[in-house]
Amino acid sequence: MSHYHEQFLKQSPLAVMGVLRDLQRGQVAIKLAWPQGQLISKILAVTPERLTLDFGSQSHENHAVLQAGHIDVTAETAGAKVEFSLPGLIAIGYQNLPAFSAELPPSLWFVQRREFFRIAAPLQPRYFCRTSLADTTPFVFQLCDLSLGGLGALLEGELPETLKEGVNFSQVEMDLAQWGKFYFDMQLVTISERKVVDSKNQTITTPRLSFRFLNVNAAVERELQKIIFSLERTAREKANRVRES
Repeated sequence: MSHYHEQFLKQSPLAVMGVLRDLQRGQVAIKLAWPQGQLISKILAVTPERLTLDFGSQSHENHAVLQAGHIDVTAETAGAKVEFSLPGLIAIGYQNLPAFSAELPPSLWFVQRREFFRIAAPLQPRYFCRTSLADTTPFVFQLCDLSLGGLGALLEGELPETLKEGVNFSQVEMDLAQWGKFYFDMQLVTISERKVVDSKNQTITTPRLSFRFLNVNAAVERELQKIIFSLERTAREKANRVRES
């Protein structure tokens, strides 16, 4: 679990309950992580004594997290990142459905920031965004990384001369294949370069763009959070396979 400046630490029971109830009302996806795995859940109820969480979609993950002795919980919204730890979970019934229950955490991190956790997009399959420049020329770029606050992109070919930092784009199409297409208003924040050395020891320079989302509503934010968690899980599983091979 990350640690930040103490100004971001909420220790008052009322403050902790307030943050958790905001996550509950917003139906924000939360990640439960323990040394052997992770799952996606959401908060069902918050009282001064207990926190009730939804069961995950996979029964083996639900069983595994109940055996865990320490669980790190992470949630991200458009305005902040929330982190806290739980010493363990128990299974209960909530509104005639299975759920997790735990004691309310004594403290949590509530980090308001402009930059969000970014997950790198996989090399395969590649995901693309499509829009038009001011002169109506089609403009296509490859997704490099994704966060709730925006995305990083790579260009194939030369950087358009008319492209300037601070320019806004309306209804950019982001095609995430199996997850569907999303449409955002975006602002181009930074133009930079990515440099990598290839197998022939030659430096390959690629234009890199950083965009900020301008219109993420709560429903789209929840979908993006699920996608980010899924990409993170896939990357972690791939890294584990490489280490074991």
